[in-house]
Amino acid sequence: MKKAGIIRCQKTEAMCPATSCLKVAREGKGLFKDVGPVELVGFLSCGGCSGKEILSRVLKMIERGAEVIALSSCIVGNKPGGKYYPCPFLPQIKEMLEREVGDKITIIYGTH
Repeated sequence: MKKAGIIRCQKTEAMCPATSCLKVAREGKGLFKDVGPVELVGFLSCGGCSGKEILSRVLKMIERGAEVIALSSCIVGNKPGGKYYPCPFLPQIKEMLEREVGDKITIIYGTH
């Protein structure tokens, strides 16, 4: 079983208990289907708009054994039914993650 961390949108914390993200990670479903069930080593927010804390938080989760990092569906905007809108900073976040840690870990864009 791989170890994983999830980064979510800070703005959604007040309205979403992360039930679906946690379930698909535990069961290896949704966008975790290619990775399988994972053991979570962290579940953190992006740190607020512009996602300025994502890299430092991802690096901390890698220190704690994460082999997979998932940006949650609320960041990526790929929830079935189109309920979420993607983070306006997503292109910069993706580029930064691919550049800085893409060769060290698997990055999943979305959770459920």
